[in-house]
Amino acid sequence: MWVLTFAAAAIAAEAEPGQFVNLLLRPGPLLRRPFSVYRAERGQVEVLVRDVGVGTAQLVKMREGDSLSMLGPLGHGFGLDPEGGPVALVSGGLGVAPMPLAAARARDLGLDVHWVHGARTASELCTEWQGDSVHWATDDGSQGFSGSALDAIPAVAGQVLACGPNPMLAALARRRPDAQVAVETYMACGTGVCLGCAVPRTQSRYDRACTEGPVYQADSIRWEDLPPSLPYRAGS
Repeated sequence: MWVLTFAAAAIAAEAEPGQFVNLLLRPGPLLRRPFSVYRAERGQVEVLVRDVGVGTAQLVKMREGDSLSMLGPLGHGFGLDPEGGPVALVSGGLGVAPMPLAAARARDLGLDVHWVHGARTASELCTEWQGDSVHWATDDGSQGFSGSALDAIPAVAGQVLACGPNPMLAALARRRPDAQVAVETYMACGTGVCLGCAVPRTQSRYDRACTEGPVYQADSIRWEDLPPSLPYRAGS
């Protein structure tokens, strides 16, 4: 995984946890690629990238002085309640992308932060973490808790913010229906025009992940109608 840092003062000043930016390289792929805001400070915006396709391969080859088009901040992000108690930031794989900014905002509010991150194996964990305590989980037991990141959520967590594969979020919805989750869905324009990022809601309607989302209350999604896994955070 790579962390890319861009000078984007106007976006950095407004970005909130769970929001994203849409990146466009020229020459490059036709459509913009969405990436969660990893950090936003000192006039800079950071995104987390894994080299998995044509678009991300071009991004990780960028060097100091190169430029691209960044649209953002976009979407509806996480909400933090100053009176809601300790916060668990739960992520699987590239779902860690919105968590550093969420951790910074939670600490600004004086909230205890529990960083809960899982992956298939230790080598795939994002070793950067922020907060008061860290709880690792790996499917193969090579680091931290052996099993799902959901099983590593501390009982003291009053607020749960999560991002990761849709099956993980669906399982979380059954355990913590009040959790806030950043869903993965196909996305093109990022501004609500193309309607390609429809999210099925339990109220028998569809929302647009790029405008009404990507953050929702966990029990408000019809998880069975969402694809199980998408390259949304990777932006391939």
